[in-house]
Amino acid sequence: MAKATGATRLPKKDYEARVPALRGALVQMQVALQHAPFPVLLVVAGDEASGKGDVVNLLNAWLDPRGVETFAFHEPTDEERERPPMWRYWRCLPPRGRMAIYAGGWSADALRADPRTPGEVADFAATLRRLAHFEGLLADGGALIVKVWLQLAKVAQRERLLALESDPDTAWRVTAADWKNHRDYDRLARLSEQMRRATHKPAAPWRMIDATDPRTRNLAVADHILARFHAHLAAQKKIAPASKPARLVPLRPAGLRRLHALPLDQTLGETDYESKRDKWLGRLNQAVRSAAERGRSIVWVFEGWDAAGKGGAIRRLTSALDARDFRVIPIAKPTDEEKVHHYLWRFWRHVPRAGRVTIYDRSWYGRVLVERLEGFCRESEWKRAYAELNDFEAQLGAHGIIVLKFWLHLSKDEQLRRFRHREDTDYKQHKINAEDWRNRRKWAAYETAVGDMLALTDRPAAPWHLVPADNKRFARLEILKTSCKQIAAALES
Repeated sequence: MAKATGATRLPKKDYEARVPALRGALVQMQVALQHAPFPVLLVVAGDEASGKGDVVNLLNAWLDPRGVETFAFHEPTDEERERPPMWRYWRCLPPRGRMAIYAGGWSADALRADPRTPGEVADFAATLRRLAHFEGLLADGGALIVKVWLQLAKVAQRERLLALESDPDTAWRVTAADWKNHRDYDRLARLSEQMRRATHKPAAPWRMIDATDPRTRNLAVADHILARFHAHLAAQKKIAPASKPARLVPLRPAGLRRLHALPLDQTLGETDYESKRDKWLGRLNQAVRSAAERGRSIVWVFEGWDAAGKGGAIRRLTSALDARDFRVIPIAKPTDEEKVHHYLWRFWRHVPRAGRVTIYDRSWYGRVLVERLEGFCRESEWKRAYAELNDFEAQLGAHGIIVLKFWLHLSKDEQLRRFRHREDTDYKQHKINAEDWRNRRKWAAYETAVGDMLALTDRPAAPWHLVPADNKRFARLEILKTSCKQIAAALES
């Protein structure tokens, strides 16, 4: 971690001579950023009275406001408390080509906990690990993360507070809490050091900047932003573009064996199905209401072959739910807005509030299925994604969200029969297109990718439920039964 720059007091004349060129360089950086394949996240944190707000305001004055947005995290709102802790940060991420400034950022949010007891200290350490992982995830996705810590010695902090208090125009900025923090300077400094050490990583390092002299501080922050940006831009240009794999080699054959072992000859007559369906729909309604009463959200994930019956299964399932309490999110080709964000952003934004339900018709697993096969992401990206998806689901589970994942599996012959039926049925022709036939020709490759997905993302907190889907009635009933049992088990535990 770089040490703070020296507390050199810069003459006003020298400062004003440098500012015009620096402002021009920052705006030119924004112009270059518009065409860059990454966003910039600037975290401005530091000791009390170090001028964090002044730096943020100054940057907003120097930069083109059309390409930058500023965020500050206060006490979580009810909407934020009802979702996993990282949700509030994911929703404030800038898109590719833009910059976001975070006043204090998630690091200041963590320090606000001010841990005292052994339990609080352990929670604080876990929070820091989560934040370091979050920054690493964004950096792996190409984001430039610039973090500056404005350091102010205890003596200098006291002088700054006294100076602010003595001026009627700034006295309002000094509160009793500021003086309390000043008296507790040494302990807070140790806590801040622990935070910086835990979150100081090669892709998201902290830069210590002495804040004793505001002019020197301002120039140092701007110089650091420019240096990091140009280095990152040069590094990104050297990264090879994504390409289609020449041949798909399974990473974990066990997953493919599990898929092939699934019995697809299950049958269920219409009369038997209807008599059992109503019973399980009633139980599902009761299970979902019980979860809602306890503030537990539910996330359903439906994946499966084209024409495997995902849409029909979702329709039957939702017939047991109150339409005011659930949302179905169909996942297709990313929109322009989604393309310029981290690939997980579009899934985080739909995480339900406490007691609500979100159903994903296809999901984040596209990263290791279609994106892997079609070369829409680099090999390093889809290989890294298995751990990223497991972590995402672990965060949902840690918050109490019940995650139910279904893979609907059918035979190649049955898929062909359904494709032809769709082509021959007027009101179903919209459900079949050339891409479906093209995907079918890659059946073996998709099987390999599905097998790896099952083997590498099947975890106790979010297991995969494989459903034989050659018989639609059997598949739908199996999904209802499994959902009821899994929700009940989650509530009991």
